[in-house]
Amino acid sequence: MNNKNSKKVYYAGVILISLWFGTSGFCELTKNHLVWDITLQLGYPAHFIYLLGVAKLTGITVLLIPNRLLRLKEWVFAGIFFDILFAFFSKIVVLGLPATMDAIIAMIIISVTYFQFRRLYPVFYPNAAALKS
Repeated sequence: MNNKNSKKVYYAGVILISLWFGTSGFCELTKNHLVWDITLQLGYPAHFIYLLGVAKLTGITVLLIPNRLLRLKEWVFAGIFFDILFAFFSKIVVLGLPATMDAIIAMIIISVTYFQFRRLYPVFYPNAAALKS
């Protein structure tokens, strides 16, 4: 895949994840009954839901800033990955396998987006020669 296609896939993934997690974060902060009911049903406390909403909105803000804060974007990808992973396992234990489809789709999107991010912005190692030996 060339650089142009990698950028298209990356930005499409960032937009999808931003819409998904932005909506979710907004719903968590505005106490939307669908999000709150499911999250409380999974056993998470109310204060955690607010914290998660703030983290999601902050994270997508970082993702949407082009060509800046690359190290912080790595942390955002990690945070989103763990959020999806915990949602998957919480849902599979409490609600059953059919309820995990959204987490599976989100995991695929964030994985593809992250791999394109790594392709577009390779990490610079000042001692790369020392790492190989």
